Amino acid sequence: MNKLVALLLKGLVAVLPIGLTVYLIYWLLATGEAIAQPVLLLLIPDALYFPGLGLLASLALLVLTGLLVNLYGFRYLVKLSHNILERIPLVKSIYGAIKDMMMVFNLAEKKEMKSVVSIEWNGAQVIGFITGEQTGKRLFKEQDLVGVYVPLSYQIGGMTLYISRDRLTELDIGVEEAMRLALTAGVQSSKAK
Repeated sequence: MNKLVALLLKGLVAVLPIGLTVYLIYWLLATGEAIAQPVLLLLIPDALYFPGLGLLASLALLVLTGLLVNLYGFRYLVKLSHNILERIPLVKSIYGAIKDMMMVFNLAEKKEMKSVVSIEWNGAQVIGFITGEQTGKRLFKEQDLVGVYVPLSYQIGGMTLYISRDRLTELDIGVEEAMRLALTAGVQSSKAK
């Protein structure tokens, strides 16, 4: 019986990550199609619509939005809507959490994130990311403090510490691999080993 349970768990470990990834991709694609389809059917005749056109329109709209964000007027509207959402009591919590979550997923591409460091913390080494050199200089003028983001394992979150530069040890590891290590509590796939 124990052997059967062990085989079942091995099968689950093999199938679950693939299944969840495929399902998440399918869900995103299906949601994009479902949202865009009614709008497209208002704009074009039914005969011109084909399955997948809503998804293509959703992707094109996201690319167009990405281009528009670079324009001053559109950037002002985004900032204005950000300020409005930050003032509404319940909405600001939800909006802030979603915005923070997107920032965590985008950390590997942040230009400010320069290097991966370790910090000694109660006799242990903790992985962090240098994020706020300029902010540290601005906030703590007399001290040489650097902003270091320390993500929490298996959570969307972390904390920013301002630490003396001489207490940091730079690690020879990429930001993406270090983020994967930190977020998964050191559990890595065989590819990352």
